[in-house]
Amino acid sequence: MKTDECRHWRHLLGAYALDDLASEERAAVEAHLDGCPACRAEAEALRSVAQLLPLADPARFSQPAPQPPPELAERIAATIGGERRVALRRRRRFGFALGGATAALAAAALALFVLPGGGGGDPEQHVEFGKLPGGVKIYATLEPHAYGTEIHMYVKGVRSGTLCRVYLRGPRGERVPAGTFTYRWGDDSTATLSSALDLSRIRAIGVEAGNRTFVAPVDAHGATADANRNQEDVT
Repeated sequence: MKTDECRHWRHLLGAYALDDLASEERAAVEAHLDGCPACRAEAEALRSVAQLLPLADPARFSQPAPQPPPELAERIAATIGGERRVALRRRRRFGFALGGATAALAAAALALFVLPGGGGGDPEQHVEFGKLPGGVKIYATLEPHAYGTEIHMYVKGVRSGTLCRVYLRGPRGERVPAGTFTYRWGDDSTATLSSALDLSRIRAIGVEAGNRTFVAPVDAHGATADANRNQEDVT
């Protein structure tokens, strides 16, 4: 299904992951997810974050909780403002509201900063993807945090409007979704995503851009990944 056609449903995925939808809305979202792999992948990624919320208890830690970066509040406020405007338009059009879903997701973003995890002194890693088609360039910066890993993606040269799905591979080969973004010409080509997987446990990072998948290895010991080693390009 096209991205524009999914826009309405994606605004409901956060509430769906938090089980904060009325039964009629939940049934409608699940019917859409049955036929839309892109929205289904995003719902699974949000569900994995929601499952971590019970762990976000500062009283469980002996050390003071790490402080979030100063720009986090502005980013969350901008996100909530945009969602609130969309929610108001949707209520006028469809006659139902999200309730406390937006506030709950904002609380989830703040709570992740007190989750246990590595990354105290590990250096960030710069990963450049090799063996790419002509005109395409992809690289990532992985930053360790107490909640896991922050991922700064840069993509250039794919078709405008392409949905890019980012995932990580753990030490046992498990695939951990890290989020999605849409590439558009003329827009900022970077995207900031996050994962609860510690940087020390990441073995590879992958990007599904349309019907192609590109994978680059990540050096678990902190050295810069070799972009020309063990690369994959699945068409």
